[in-house]
Amino acid sequence: MTRIEVRIRGVVQGVGFRPFVHNLARRLGLAGYVLNSSAGVVAEVEGDPAALDAFLAGVRTEAPPLARIEEILVFQIAPLGERGFLIRESLARDGDFVLVSPDVATCADCYRDFTDPANRRYGYAFTNCTNCGPRYTIIRDIPYDRPNTTMASFRMCPACQAEYDDPADRRFHAQPNACPQCGPQLSAPIAEAQRRLAGGAIVAIRGLGGFHLACDPRNEAAVGLLRERKRRSDKPFALMARDLAAIEVFCVVSDDDRRALLSPPGPVVILPRHADSGLAEAVAPGNNTVGVMLPYTPLHHLLFTGAPYDVLVMTSGNLSEEPIVTSSQEALERLRPLADWFLLHDRDIYMRADDSVVRTFEGRERTLRRSRGYVPQAIDLGMEVAEILACGAELKNTFCLSKGRYALLSQHIGDMQNYETLVFFEETLANLKKLFRVEPRAVAYDLHPQYMSTQYALELPLEKIGVQHHHAHVASCMAENGLRGKVIGVALDGTGYGTDGKIWGGEFLVAGYDGFERRAHLRYVPLAGGDAAVREPWRPALSYLADTFGPAAEFPELALWREVPESRRKLVRSMLAHGVNTVETSSCGRLFDAVASLIGLRQQTNFEGQAAIELETIAAEGITGSYPFALESGDVDFRPAIERIVADVRAGVPPPAIAARFHHAVAETIVEVCRRVRAEEKLNRVCLSGGTFQNMKLLARTLAGLRKLEFEVFIHAQVPPNDGGIALGQAVIATEALRAKR
Repeated sequence: MTRIEVRIRGVVQGVGFRPFVHNLARRLGLAGYVLNSSAGVVAEVEGDPAALDAFLAGVRTEAPPLARIEEILVFQIAPLGERGFLIRESLARDGDFVLVSPDVATCADCYRDFTDPANRRYGYAFTNCTNCGPRYTIIRDIPYDRPNTTMASFRMCPACQAEYDDPADRRFHAQPNACPQCGPQLSAPIAEAQRRLAGGAIVAIRGLGGFHLACDPRNEAAVGLLRERKRRSDKPFALMARDLAAIEVFCVVSDDDRRALLSPPGPVVILPRHADSGLAEAVAPGNNTVGVMLPYTPLHHLLFTGAPYDVLVMTSGNLSEEPIVTSSQEALERLRPLADWFLLHDRDIYMRADDSVVRTFEGRERTLRRSRGYVPQAIDLGMEVAEILACGAELKNTFCLSKGRYALLSQHIGDMQNYETLVFFEETLANLKKLFRVEPRAVAYDLHPQYMSTQYALELPLEKIGVQHHHAHVASCMAENGLRGKVIGVALDGTGYGTDGKIWGGEFLVAGYDGFERRAHLRYVPLAGGDAAVREPWRPALSYLADTFGPAAEFPELALWREVPESRRKLVRSMLAHGVNTVETSSCGRLFDAVASLIGLRQQTNFEGQAAIELETIAAEGITGSYPFALESGDVDFRPAIERIVADVRAGVPPPAIAARFHHAVAETIVEVCRRVRAEEKLNRVCLSGGTFQNMKLLARTLAGLRKLEFEVFIHAQVPPNDGGIALGQAVIATEALRAKR
């Protein structure tokens, strides 16, 4: 007889791994035990060597669907002559950490349970098992056992306890296991919520990671009122639909989209909507796409069961730009002005988590907001990293903790522009440090001195490592794709503080984790008015007009001459001429804003990227031709393009054609700069990062152009290309900086 100790690391707690090991060992006639530890799952297994080989093979090939095995270590130990195989109590060890499972959308088995009138869980809104249900949002500490979750106060009834104790049951050691007799309860019947929603009310619903605000998306008055109350002028609302058939009524759904919608994380998926969708225009003004998800908890499914509607607005329960509300008490205080009625429950939410947002491209999910369903999945970097806190950027903030060979990105925190968001940042950081047993030795931060995340980092008693914004973007793409060495990095976005004190955003770098060289960038133009220039596209339009035609040129044919008061135009033109309250920028985001203004699309925005999104939306398919640009001494000069765009506006060329040719010009610029850098540096790998590459038309055309020249191109999938991925790049750059110091 032979006995082995098996240590399994990865996502192996809260996914049914111990009962799987128990049943596999018993099937093979093996003795021993299995338990959860602070580092994963540990088993001692004794028996015939051939059976042990079969056991180890089975652990890899037959593991539960939600498990993700990162490492299996096997040690030979002395046999004990045991009989039988047990599941033992969990073992906690200081310093160890385990990869915690994210929250998982309702599985088919549980759906059958709560929709079967003969089942004891019929109509129960908190049904779950080891294959689905809450995880990250209820975990207080590891090991993942019920006393370490917000389910600790709910004592299981005899029937639930019997399931929990039975290794053959799919609810064996399902920590949130409950039923109507012993588990969490709703504050009101679901039928009442359905009645109010059907009647046009706005209902606040306490869900898995926080509150949603729900209403009927076909009711223009209800959606308009929600938009007004939430102070969310034009930013699109997410939707939740009863099933795929309901989504296909108002959206085009590809096979890749279906897979994303039905996947265990249950994200919001960005889909093209039909022109005759029947949705209120206020759901997503000026946008031909809409974000849609399927029900991912029993409560959501039950909201649609027997209801007269098949789709609902499901937007985050918060005031604009504040964190999502989680507690019932907080909701009754803060959401009272927004909601007409509340559907609450009494299961505490320990970690708030917004819905994740993805879109599909080239057969894969591409993450735009990484949160519920994905966090806290760690990213295996394939190399040892120091214990570092990377504080991320200002907008779409996430932070990153690194340890061992893993990077752990937080859930979406939001825009770090208010006290409430800072508190959310600190709460999440404290929790993830505890779960993953991380004690950072250094902190990485963005160079922008006014970012709240930067100011927070500079106050910490840790070694400090500043990281340039666009270098972090490129490094994030490299880390996600497992790259080492040097690459050509293209980082296009709205704002990033440069090493020269100017605002960068159209950057072409030769970069590695150990540093970067800025090889080219969009030609600097002065931008007047600080943050006002981000909200008012006519300001960068005036900057580009002055740079192209001179400060005195007049353009009465342009919409901004008609729509912006003359006094305001004169003031900004004077500021530009005299360099008053201006900053030089190479921002690609501001270039998109300028073109949107020039063609009369939008002179005012009320959320980040709005003008660029609408420019992409109207860009016509099937248009040939492009606009000229110039490259000289590292300057990417779009003055020739601006000159031609103005000429086309004067000639009456339709805006969709101008928008398409502008997209073509930006893509051709990227390809040409990369071609020149390759010729000089003999580099063939290109990483594309930054919020501008959320533009699918630009991304597709850029990839086609680069691949035609046989570049090896890398883009994001697991990590957002926007500032939500910055922290990952900061962490790997900081690790390299510490290594260089040693």
